[in-house]
Amino acid sequence: MKNIFLKSTLILLLGISASKVLAFLIKIILVRTIGDGINIYSLIMPTYSLLIAITQLGLPYAISCIMAKNNNRGIHIFASIIPIALLFNIVIIALIYVFAPVLSNNLLKNPDTYYPIISISFVLPFTSISGIIKGYYFGKQNMLPNSISNIVEQLARLILLITIVPILLKHSVIAAVSGYVIISAVSELAQIIIYLFFAPKNLSFTLSDLKIRIPLMNEILSISIPSLSGRLIGNICYFFEPIILTNILVFVGYSTNFIASEYAVYNAYVIPILTMPTFFSMAINTTLIPEVSKNYKNKEYIRKLLKKCVSISLLVGVIYCTFLFFKSDLILNVLYNTNKGIDYIKLLAIFFPLFYIEGPLTSALQGLNLSKFTMKTTLKGCIIKIIVLSILSFFSIGIYGLIIAEIIDILIVNYLNTKKLHELKYI
Repeated sequence: MKNIFLKSTLILLLGISASKVLAFLIKIILVRTIGDGINIYSLIMPTYSLLIAITQLGLPYAISCIMAKNNNRGIHIFASIIPIALLFNIVIIALIYVFAPVLSNNLLKNPDTYYPIISISFVLPFTSISGIIKGYYFGKQNMLPNSISNIVEQLARLILLITIVPILLKHSVIAAVSGYVIISAVSELAQIIIYLFFAPKNLSFTLSDLKIRIPLMNEILSISIPSLSGRLIGNICYFFEPIILTNILVFVGYSTNFIASEYAVYNAYVIPILTMPTFFSMAINTTLIPEVSKNYKNKEYIRKLLKKCVSISLLVGVIYCTFLFFKSDLILNVLYNTNKGIDYIKLLAIFFPLFYIEGPLTSALQGLNLSKFTMKTTLKGCIIKIIVLSILSFFSIGIYGLIIAEIIDILIVNYLNTKKLHELKYI
């Protein structure tokens, strides 16, 4: 049991490490390639993340839990889920086309974001399907397909970024940003193809198998909806971030160019640098959910496992954030050839080690079928974050209001999750 968990974590860690390095390289090349276009890209990212969360419906996590308990229902899960997922995607895509003008012109106050927002619609169906397949392999604790597919996905994205985006940039910055968004659809397709290579050799699947099994659907949705709710709340908070920031700061006298530029520094430079080592936590979090779900009755085993996971994540966070506090200028200059964001990084680095333990704590609670609790925790953190952001933005402190709100959110979520696990005697 322990060997399977360690093996799965190690394989996923290696895969995510390679994928994370590639993703970070992609972000550096993207920033250097599109220049000020990163302002547009940063503004639409909250919308992108929210739409991905909505269309995935929490299915990867639900499928992972169900497969961990019963490996024999894989084909039935796919046959029931795919029609629902695709129909839901069609509805969301239609809504994107209807509301994109309002979002770009009235809420974000930047008409240049219209076509990049529309471009998101091309990505959603591919992301939904790859998420469903990913949940299947996670549930079987077969991490090799996920590791390889993540690397292939990033390689495809990198190649297309280098070859296609410079050509689009000759037309306009908007075309380059929109093109980069659509590139995600191609990279997700590459990931799906890799997954299919690892499918069982005796797998037989035809269109006639695509039928909804009500009991199975009810079981999946009973897990996925609470999980989706928690993730959705976080993404809704992220979605409103630039909207609230832009509208309040414009009201108190800041220019839209300044707001877009500083928010891009925060999103494109500061947060990616601070979260660079999260591949450690991601590997642990992903394998922790099915492991806890399968062994929830063995409190002593889960207690020891969770202690190790939290300790490793915290240690990584402390070492890395200490280095960042003293060498953030070096990192920014080497990676982005800029010194913008140094003060933001130093302030966040003091508290950010706690961000690294948020994942293991949340994953443990989800594995214990406490997704509703994590949803409420996320909701409380987000509400307080939005309130703090809204109030502090009126004090004309630029985006420091957002940074302070982020710190408070991390502290609240970690406190509530730790308290719950302590009450259940898993800590």
